[in-house]
Amino acid sequence: MDEPSPLVATTRRDDGVAVMRIENGKVNALSTEVLRQVEGAAQALTDDPPGAVVVTGGDRIFAAGADISEFDGPDEARTVGAAFTRALGAVADIPRVVIAAVSGVALGGGCELALACDLRMASDRARLGQPEIALGIIPGGGGTQRLARLVGPARAKDMILSGRTVEADEALRIGLVDRVVPAAEVQAAAVAWAAELAAGAVVAQGLAKRAVDRGLDVGLAAGVDLEQELFAQVFATDDARIGVQSFREHGPGKATFTGR
Repeated sequence: MDEPSPLVATTRRDDGVAVMRIENGKVNALSTEVLRQVEGAAQALTDDPPGAVVVTGGDRIFAAGADISEFDGPDEARTVGAAFTRALGAVADIPRVVIAAVSGVALGGGCELALACDLRMASDRARLGQPEIALGIIPGGGGTQRLARLVGPARAKDMILSGRTVEADEALRIGLVDRVVPAAEVQAAAVAWAAELAAGAVVAQGLAKRAVDRGLDVGLAAGVDLEQELFAQVFATDDARIGVQSFREHGPGKATFTGR
């Protein structure tokens, strides 16, 4: 049986940035096959991490959400939901900074994909939202959980229960996105941001990311315990040795890290 056509392409750049691009036609629907490929691409980036990752889609539509043709009854919903859980969980678990470059519309599953990233760069024409309620359903790709953790439960309920979309300026104001730039610049700006991070202590960045993400799932005391364990682990890296030695000899901000 022939392999399906690639719908997710990953390009590794010389500056340490890997760009994962969703390429599924005009609306970039996140079908179960696209999600399978997203999961595979994210796993490959976990097994052999770059310096940082940019996730992007089309210029007008980042990703429009799930493939509605796959919706039917509860059994099909469980299949689609499980595919989202695996794929977006794999993106979230990449042990490097992951930046979503949202050029245009990111709705439903597309918004959930952006939420699974660590940071979000949006164009000034971007629109984001969870409009599933208009179909009489709810988000099934982590939207009720990641959105509430990012913007707070009241704002998340406002968006999810009404199904309304937010434009770039409001998304920035409520913390749904982190930076907004002109549409023509969003891809380059996201890559430049990722390259800046990729030049840093990337193993330490990955451990800090894990401390924040896992700490949100437990109480404060358990989160501090996790931080202490990862704090000890990071001192086994070359970058920690380089950074401490550089600070002692030259002061802060002068270290050149190796990423090991």
